[in-house]
Amino acid sequence: HFPLLFQFDPDNTGYISTEKFRSLLQRHGSELDPHKLEVLLALADSNSEGRICYQDFVNLMSNKRSNSFRQAILQGNRRLCSKALLEETGLSLSQRLIRHVAYETLPREIDRKWYYDSYTCCPPPWFMITITIVAFFLYNGVVLDRFVLQVTHPLYLKNALLYHPQLRAQAWRYLTYIFMHAGIEHLGLNVVLQLLVGVPLEMVHGAARISFVYVAGVVAGSLAVSVADMTAPVVGSSGGVYALVSAHLANIVMNWSGMKCQFKLLRMAVALICMSFEFGRAVWLRFHPSAYPPCPHPSFMAHLGGVMVGITLGVVILRNYEQRLQDQTLWWIFLSIYVIFVLFAIFWNIFAYSLLDLKLPPPP
Repeated sequence: HFPLLFQFDPDNTGYISTEKFRSLLQRHGSELDPHKLEVLLALADSNSEGRICYQDFVNLMSNKRSNSFRQAILQGNRRLCSKALLEETGLSLSQRLIRHVAYETLPREIDRKWYYDSYTCCPPPWFMITITIVAFFLYNGVVLDRFVLQVTHPLYLKNALLYHPQLRAQAWRYLTYIFMHAGIEHLGLNVVLQLLVGVPLEMVHGAARISFVYVAGVVAGSLAVSVADMTAPVVGSSGGVYALVSAHLANIVMNWSGMKCQFKLLRMAVALICMSFEFGRAVWLRFHPSAYPPCPHPSFMAHLGGVMVGITLGVVILRNYEQRLQDQTLWWIFLSIYVIFVLFAIFWNIFAYSLLDLKLPPPP
């Protein structure tokens, strides 16, 4: 279609009139995906200047959208008149799954149709599945010959992966602590939330964005423990899980009218109850007297670190579907705050422990 488009722009201005653009769509619209044709018509109707940018057309045909293209759609005065994606019938099981994911995570119908047309399941949501199955089950079950750590056992700290304040110089522990869990209920809840929330989010937003939110929550969780609960170890993937879940819930609240997922109020309530239950259990465990006093119970501060990442960086990432984060001012503000916190926590770990008179637990 591109040579035909140039025929409508003989002066090579980069624009064609909306009348000529509509004529082109009428002649070749049957060759396009129906939802892409609908977006192109909305683009034509929303443009008050009477012309269409050639680059916007290229962006749509190559499954990319610029900010100017998105604004042209969102600021248009024409509502999409065809039936909603939810009303389409005769879909296969995989198509219904993709449609379900679109309605679970995206607040705008035009975004849902865009995602439904362009998603190819290549690559699949490999990050969340890998970090769940391989890290949690394969490593804990096969390598360590146990699925969880029992914090009531005097040797639970003797592990090379969990974070311990006496071993904070071993930088890998700020990440690898997610492979250990304090009890089967801790592991089970994190796995369920991670799969139910993380996999659909990765299907929509991609592994790069979701892994960034997850890892940022994990790092923020261990650093929050090292700053605010300096004498405690930490285990579990709650920092990353809470970052994803809190970002998703905040996105639903911010776009409440546009979210069309079924029973969204009930599901939000269930998610908040589960998170609150697990957090309350972590708080109780932290202050419960240890059966082996030299072995303190894990901290709960990682949960709060993950939530803070979710409602800042996570919300920006999930809100801007198919847009360049580099163009978002709020993204740079929250990213700068996160970097400042990480740098502060690093210097805190270097100097504060030696300056404060703390009674740290003995090294494992």
